[in-house]
Amino acid sequence: MSSIDLEGLLQAIRTVSGLEREWVGLHEPIFQGNEWEYVKECLDTRWVSSVGKFVDRFEIELAQYTGTQRAIAVVNGTAALHICLQLVGIQANDEVLIPTMTFIATANAVAYCNAIPHFVDSEEKTLGLDPKKLENYLDRICDLRPEGCFNRDTGRRIKAIIPVHTFGHPVDLDELVKVCDRFKLELIEDAAESLGSFYKGRHTGNWGRVSALSFNGNKIMTTGGGGAIVTNDKDLASLAKHITTTAKVSHPWAFNHDRIGYNYRLPNLNAALGCAQLEQMPEFLAKKRAISQKYHQVFNQVQGVSFFLEPEFSRSNYWLNTILIDRTEVEQRDKILERTNSQGVMTRPVWTLMHKLTMFENCPKMDLSVAEDLEKRAINIPSSVFLAEDDES
Repeated sequence: MSSIDLEGLLQAIRTVSGLEREWVGLHEPIFQGNEWEYVKECLDTRWVSSVGKFVDRFEIELAQYTGTQRAIAVVNGTAALHICLQLVGIQANDEVLIPTMTFIATANAVAYCNAIPHFVDSEEKTLGLDPKKLENYLDRICDLRPEGCFNRDTGRRIKAIIPVHTFGHPVDLDELVKVCDRFKLELIEDAAESLGSFYKGRHTGNWGRVSALSFNGNKIMTTGGGGAIVTNDKDLASLAKHITTTAKVSHPWAFNHDRIGYNYRLPNLNAALGCAQLEQMPEFLAKKRAISQKYHQVFNQVQGVSFFLEPEFSRSNYWLNTILIDRTEVEQRDKILERTNSQGVMTRPVWTLMHKLTMFENCPKMDLSVAEDLEKRAINIPSSVFLAEDDES
């Protein structure tokens, strides 16, 4: 017999997410700053497309916020990842190490380069990539040559690794950097979910040679759609901006392009929204952490589940709050999802693991037992910034 009280669990979520609200989404945006003013300025001045003062301002302020040298705003996080892979030299038939427990954009971006996702396992401490387990795995399957790291089984070069800061929680970056150095791997951080998250006091996105951010409507701050590449390599930053602007050579009127490029630039309208949202990030983060603390308190009283807390070396944005079902209760996962969603409280499981999807099922992979365990046990619960305001009222 299950030890999980479904009604008690639902009540715990509603205690934090709002007892009176008929429907509680998973993560909704909030607009309470200068959003209307900045977007109206774009409309009034007719600077609405991919150039304008808000694009420039957003890139400067985003770099300042993350502590990186440069930021290049693009149309979404997937585009950012795609360009990051090109910037570090990913070629067709290269293998790129990525966690199987990630949003599909990570794997898709690798496929866009005609490269091969190589799936690796996660650890429960961070919900992200496990550096130690990965190192042991690479010891077994890799040949190190002067020109790089090669998979003995496939003969392909393993060129890069993309850790994902899952639900905003940083992976163990110091240990991962050691693995990258040892095996000659390029590091690209998928920081799509971790704006406002810090690893040992430094913002995520500073360990990878290039890193990707996302500002989708469900992120901690939004530009509607949108993403960014951040880097501390100024030459790569200039190249990123060139590639994402159709590789057009600057000229007063002529349309000359010097390489294959992409129309990936973020419109000024979206950047205006981003500037207003970025101004509110300290408040957003304070409220997000207050929500997580409240969830931690209420779930201490619910048997059969536990609330996931940030790793000890990090300060997380708690983008999506997460509960883990006890291993003895995994058969209750779908019942929890059905009960909460039917009662107007949106919850969801983690993404279907990438190696289980038809288009990626034949890709190389290591033992993925921890990710498979987390897939059965993890549930995301309502996490919108404004839930803290409801709690205060």
